[in-house]
Amino acid sequence: MDGYDALILAGGRASRLGGRDKAVLTVGGVPLIERVAAAVPGAGRLIVVGPERPGLERAVFLREDPPGGGPVPALRAGLERVDAPWAALLATDLPYLSAEHVSALFGAATGAEAAGAVLVDDGGHMQWLAGVWRTAALTEALAAYDGRSLHGLLAPLDPVPLRLDGEPWFDCDTLDDLERARSGK
Repeated sequence: MDGYDALILAGGRASRLGGRDKAVLTVGGVPLIERVAAAVPGAGRLIVVGPERPGLERAVFLREDPPGGGPVPALRAGLERVDAPWAALLATDLPYLSAEHVSALFGAATGAEAAGAVLVDDGGHMQWLAGVWRTAALTEALAAYDGRSLHGLLAPLDPVPLRLDGEPWFDCDTLDDLERARSGK
């Protein structure tokens, strides 16, 4: 897919990880944020909303207001820097996400002429921080939204739900999740 920017949300509190900085935790010796950035090699801009971190020379770092304010303020801050017609919206803690998964998301969204596409987990739940969106649709939705829930913001846009093999939606929210990703189970 040409013509997209990538937004990685990397400023959360990680309370279920004891406050550890998820972005720099490693799986296979590679920090999680670098693994996610590698899944969007074609992004015109790599925009990271969260503290500046080493290893991502091509990234533009910025903070939401207030810092740690949650995914909707982070999306709002990051979207201001998106210039492309499409945006990949991703969490920093997706160890199994690949460029092929992101490409499949773009294919699903453009093929259906939808506002976006998001990965669906094995339980059938939409993973709001593992998707791609038309920038105009996100901008319009944010302008009319004053809530704090990504579900409340994004679900009305009726994205294409996409199930893919390999658990690309799996995120590292707990120490058990991190150990599972590290062990490859």
